[in-house]
Amino acid sequence: MKYCPLCAHELESIEIDGKPRLSCRSKKCEYVYWNNPTPVIAALVERDDKVVLVRHKTWPKKMFGLVTGFLEEGEAPESGILREVKEELGVEGKLVDFIGYYAFFEMNQLILAFHVQVNGEFVLNEELAEVKIIPPERLRPWAFGTGYAVSDWLKKRTSS
Repeated sequence: MKYCPLCAHELESIEIDGKPRLSCRSKKCEYVYWNNPTPVIAALVERDDKVVLVRHKTWPKKMFGLVTGFLEEGEAPESGILREVKEELGVEGKLVDFIGYYAFFEMNQLILAFHVQVNGEFVLNEELAEVKIIPPERLRPWAFGTGYAVSDWLKKRTSS
């Protein structure tokens, strides 16, 4: 970002609270680009006691993950994740539990992860290439992003 979205003056880097921030050069404008994390919602989807993983069409062939999406304006995380499940998989979901929140520093995101159960046949939207359905005992967490939610869900599942 090079220019102020409010007045179009050039932005400059200044230190605020010990961190470099982009700030408008105009003395009449107080705009600061804070670069706050973006809230992302994620669903560990379960159908018939198996976990549903998805592959986005832009991902490598062997890379699968959870259903995810951006929280929309005026939307509660609980309804947002059910919307995402419906949009991406074409099925209604039932919220089971909140798994946890996870800082994803590499993408400047805050992930809010939920356990969601579904029934029915999937109708994938245009974002997804395929789904993989696996038993929970074969599920292996990955060491970034939503992988930490998978790890916590598995721990909670085995301790119950």
